Amino acid sequence: MNRPLTLFLCGDVMTGRGVDQVLPHSCPPHLYEPHATSALDYVGLAERAHGPIPRPMAYADLWGEALAALERARPDARIVNLETSITTSEDAEPKGINYRMHPGNLPVLAAAGIDCCVLANNHVLDWGPEGLEETLRTLRAGGIRAAGAGQDLAAAGAPATVELEDGRRVLVFACGTRDSGIPDHWAAGPARPGVRLLPDLSRAIVEEIAREVAAARRPGDLAVLSIHWGPNWGFDIPRAQRRFAQALIDAGAADLVHGHSSHHPKAIEIYRDRLVLYGCGDFLNDYEGIGGYGEFRGDLVLMYLPAFDATARLACLELVPLQIRGFRLRRPSAGDRAWLHRTLDRECRRFGHHLAERDDGFLLE
Repeated sequence: MNRPLTLFLCGDVMTGRGVDQVLPHSCPPHLYEPHATSALDYVGLAERAHGPIPRPMAYADLWGEALAALERARPDARIVNLETSITTSEDAEPKGINYRMHPGNLPVLAAAGIDCCVLANNHVLDWGPEGLEETLRTLRAGGIRAAGAGQDLAAAGAPATVELEDGRRVLVFACGTRDSGIPDHWAAGPARPGVRLLPDLSRAIVEEIAREVAAARRPGDLAVLSIHWGPNWGFDIPRAQRRFAQALIDAGAADLVHGHSSHHPKAIEIYRDRLVLYGCGDFLNDYEGIGGYGEFRGDLVLMYLPAFDATARLACLELVPLQIRGFRLRRPSAGDRAWLHRTLDRECRRFGHHLAERDDGFLLE
């Protein structure tokens, strides 16, 4: 009970569209995007940028060097934001961009030992309520917990519970906001499937979440509030987000705020010995070869490995830098790693923190 509890967290894991096409099973590739009609177009862009991608790609190969880091860290629970629907549904939401992964590719999540998929995001209903239901059903069948979406509001708001061998638990509550691109009509209701969509970041919402966490929590539990918020690009941390994160911690509603939606890592804050990740960035995607926003280096990604003491206070935070190449996670060059360290250190200093560089990654101080 006295040993640190370690988590693996990351931002958006997008195993749909082009990635789905190179895995052993794949959905029909047709798309409804203004500039692409086939998911294979994204495979072609990536191959023109970085060379041939093996097909089919082994499930473990997608995670690449991340697997060695996971083996070294041996985290107690592994939590990702799954930025895709797992379905063969053809009920495409008319929103321009629709992500889906074939249910037969679920072993790609098992290959990294994922315990919990956060679903409160702007792509889980890309293929309608039927697609959401199949996503939930497929994850259940694979023994992977889900948080943030469900058959009704109660299910969407319920925590995913990861039970650890020593009796402790990790409770994952998940929600999203409109500014991340979640449509209003995706909000779960008393008798309507959907995601836990927050109407605002007010004190009343903090108190509502705090009551839910208190009702579910037992002594020794670690409470994670995972939230999909904000736009895809930019380092700015809105004051409303910071007030909300700190209020959640003040109210005992979160020991860790796990923010995502940005396509690149953002600032990190430690508030009252609790960790706030304002934007974890993408982790897996099919964006290689797409132009625009190059100044943010969305190809450089981070593994977040926080460790907590018996009172749920942050003991340390290790960050492992990786790079997406050929739909696979690889070690970045020394120059790319230096750029990521310099950029993230600059952003963390706004909150009084320093990012130390080590042989195997970064350490927040």
